[in-house]
Amino acid sequence: MPNSRPRPRRGARSGAGAAGRDELVSRSLRSAEHCLSAQDFGTAYAHYLLVLSLAPELKDDVKETFQYTLFRWAEELDALSRTQDLLGCYEQALELFPDDEVICNSMGEHLFRMGFRDEAAGYFHKAVKLNPDFNDAKENFYRVANWLVERWHFIMLNDTKRNTIYNAAIQNAVCLGSKSVLDIGAGTGILSMFAKKAGAHSVYACELSKTMYELACDVVAANKMEAGIKLLHMKSFDIEIPKHIPERVSLVVTETVDAGLFGEGIVESLIHAWEHLLLQPKTRGENGNCEKYGKVIPASAVIFGMAVECAEIRRHHRVGTKDVAGICLPANVKFQSPACSSVDTEETVEPYTTEKMSRVPGGYLALTECFEIMTVDFNNLQELKSLATKKPDKIGIPVVKEGILDAVVVWFVLQLDDERSLSTSPSEETCWEQAIYPVHDLADYWIKPGDHVMMEVSCQDCYLRIQNISVFGSECEVDAGKNFTKDKDLLSLGSEAELCSALANLQTSKPDAVEQTCILESTEIALLNNNLYHEGFKMAMRKVLSSLAPEKLCQAMDTHCQNNEMSCGSTENVSEESIPEPFYVLDVSEGFSILPIIAGTLGQVKPYSSVEKDQHRITLDLISEANHFPKETLEFWLRHVEDESAVLQRPKSDKLWSIIILDVIEPSGLIQQEIMEKAAISRFGSPIFERNLHRSFVTLGST
Repeated sequence: MPNSRPRPRRGARSGAGAAGRDELVSRSLRSAEHCLSAQDFGTAYAHYLLVLSLAPELKDDVKETFQYTLFRWAEELDALSRTQDLLGCYEQALELFPDDEVICNSMGEHLFRMGFRDEAAGYFHKAVKLNPDFNDAKENFYRVANWLVERWHFIMLNDTKRNTIYNAAIQNAVCLGSKSVLDIGAGTGILSMFAKKAGAHSVYACELSKTMYELACDVVAANKMEAGIKLLHMKSFDIEIPKHIPERVSLVVTETVDAGLFGEGIVESLIHAWEHLLLQPKTRGENGNCEKYGKVIPASAVIFGMAVECAEIRRHHRVGTKDVAGICLPANVKFQSPACSSVDTEETVEPYTTEKMSRVPGGYLALTECFEIMTVDFNNLQELKSLATKKPDKIGIPVVKEGILDAVVVWFVLQLDDERSLSTSPSEETCWEQAIYPVHDLADYWIKPGDHVMMEVSCQDCYLRIQNISVFGSECEVDAGKNFTKDKDLLSLGSEAELCSALANLQTSKPDAVEQTCILESTEIALLNNNLYHEGFKMAMRKVLSSLAPEKLCQAMDTHCQNNEMSCGSTENVSEESIPEPFYVLDVSEGFSILPIIAGTLGQVKPYSSVEKDQHRITLDLISEANHFPKETLEFWLRHVEDESAVLQRPKSDKLWSIIILDVIEPSGLIQQEIMEKAAISRFGSPIFERNLHRSFVTLGST
């Protein structure tokens, strides 16, 4: 019968269970030690997990050995790209040792390498809090903070004038009765602390960035205001009443403005605030306690602009050459910077770049007087709503000085209240830069007094947009997109080289030619304008190829010239045996580069490009075609970027790269590690060029 078997006494069964547990723990410890000696870290880790789950009282005894096992096993998982398993192991470890700063720091290091910088910062921060003297964690936290905390935060905090004026405006508003305050985009929480110090009863602050939110918590606590300021880690759009704040507030303070005023979403956030978070505004002529009404600091803004000539802006946003180290840039290829192309793309791209015009290299020349572009009242909900739907305003500005029209520079005056304002003009020393709208696609950029610079201004997709810039002169109108006639092009040329280049362009600009717009970063455009850079590479490559096989190079260059002469005829009778083995040249420079095409002019060279973007490959193909290169001359690696197997390899198993071109030094002087790794993947044994962007020489190294 099922119930006839005698049951052991509870005490006896407990004693037997304890003995069995102790035996299992002892065996698992021995097995873990054996696996460690055999460097089987995964199995050792599993045994330690069992030991600690059965005998948590042994934590202190096995802590160091457990940490060592965890870290070695994590290294193996990382090498095998078993990311989920790695993170799972650390989560298990932190359940067992939640206050272990060493494990927290190690977890942060893995997350940082994986690109999860916000999460890594959280673990580094926790490690530092657990042990303020843990130097490794402190260094890691400072390092990740450099990634996550934008540098402009430091510039803003050091802007004494800005801080003083904001403080005075907030203090005035609170004294007039605005006792409940919401700080949108709190950053470090400085505006919230101004409000609390001024005497506000209720202060709320929202910040989306986890790093900045945690930093604000520390700053507020350090100032002993944590009891009076409620910090929310969320967007203002997600704040609900009464879930997050008990009722509507009487004052919103914010500094979510960028160089173009609207780029950080101040219009959208204030529309939402007026509809859901703020008390109704005081109507004109209405009296009463300010605590019953809503208001915003800043109250309004006026946007100004000025047309300028600036060689530095031109160099970074307009390709000003048709010939680069002997390579013709065809007329059917148009290069643009992201700021110039944002209007034509489906993505929401910032339609301007930024510069501190008072410090721009080479300075600038104002071609017009400053002019008013737009005003906006942040305390008027209907006006804020109409900004996005309003048709573009057309503006015409008279030219006061002759020069080259390179850009429209934009700044604003932020009116905090009736008495206090901040200006971001080029003449002011402020934390803000100016917004730069580069001018492009004009037939002639030279303007003079009597001309008018025409433009359309609007606020679309959260950005101030200045579009369709053109020049209206007393004689004729020069619109964006129009070109000179061929005769005028030829008459404007000043040298024989320019004449040859123009003729080549005319020959390649056939009615049915493929038009290609290539979007380049401003640094890539500046590099394309640097002829000395490309001539230096060309000279160095020629020198190395000559040293590798002088006779072969001469023979190859003769063959290359013959092929160019025969490009219009048949080459079927050319014997393969008469064609020498080519030199293999690989360019692993970052971004767009015409160096492989330049290499192709040096004789019997088979150049390879490692560009990743389709538009870059199409552009290089069109440039090759315009320079009469056979279609198969230039090859591309990484055609399928998503394909993990698309790695750089030698062209043939028995061949070496003759040259590997590297452009690895950033303007700051740092070496780009990714490019070095890219070159290493392409295998060893080939000469490598390194180009220092701030020096006039090319050095030759060896892999």
